[in-house]
This record gives sequence, structure tokens and C-alpha cells, in this order.
Amino acid sequence: MSIALEMRTPLADRGRLQRSLAIATGLVCAAAIANALPATMDTISDVPLPLCTVDASSGSSLNKVEIVASHALPDIPGKRVTIVRVTYGPGGFTPPHRHAGTVTAYVTRGHIRSQLKGGPLETFEVGQSFFEPPGAIHVVSANASNTEMAELIAVFVADEGAQLTTLLDP
Repeated sequence: MSIALEMRTPLADRGRLQRSLAIATGLVCAAAIANALPATMDTISDVPLPLCTVDASSGSSLNKVEIVASHALPDIPGKRVTIVRVTYGPGGFTPPHRHAGTVTAYVTRGHIRSQLKGGPLETFEVGQSFFEPPGAIHVVSANASNTEMAELIAVFVADEGAQLTTLLDP
């Protein structure tokens, strides 16, 4: 999805438009993910669908978020583990955001630039991983390449029903 913003658009209207596009994109992605989930998973209503992190300002139309699996943790009532595949097209990124619960990410393709608020900007390559504590603000999450694809697998442990990703105002 690509929308051109005219330079004459007031900043307040541009921010509202970007938030609206992000919400609309999230709903479309959630519907697409729900249709693709295997029938053997817990009921769809029990699966916390993350806000799809692809929006009009994400740098690449090839960005994609897919739920790989999601399971309630029987030994920790009220908690769920969700595994998500995040693919970034060349130059792709996610705007600043935070996640519910903890996240451990493992790079499976390319190079990923990542920075948590107050921390250093780091670049991770295939086989490397990084950790995000609950509530951390992820200010940079991006493909380090403008020509190659990049991908990571993220493992969330969060409260049952939590919105896994929340985009933040710039």
C-alpha cells in the first residue's frame, strides 16, 4: 500500500492519516492472518493477533508479518507464547513501537538494525539474536540493506489477549 502525501498537507492531518493507515493496515493484516491460520490452533478468538507492522511509512511494500504459531502456556496461566516471522523488504523498517511482554528475536536472513530507547544502535546478522524486555521502546527495527531482503523470527511471551505490537507517535 502506497499513499503519497502532498507537501501542503498540515502536519497534524498527516499524523492522523498515518495513524489511520496503520490501523486500517493492521485490520487487513489481522484478517489475512486469521484466514491463514491452521485449523489445529486454539480458536481464532483466543489468538492475540499483533498489529501488522507494515504501514505507509515502512519503507517497503515487501514487509510482512506472519504468525507461525501461538499457544497458551499451561504451566503459566494467563500467558501465551506467540512465534512471528517478520520479513523486511530492501530498505524496509517498522516505525517506533513497543511490544507486550518479552520478545526474543533470531535473525534468519540478511542483516537487521535494532535499537531500544537508551541503548546503542546494533546490527545483527544471520544466527544472532536479541532480547527486548517488557515495555521497551523499539526506536529502530529495520533491514540494514537497501538491496537485499531480511527476516527474523520473534518469540513473544505475553499476557493472553494482549496486543503484541503498538506503534508509537513519532
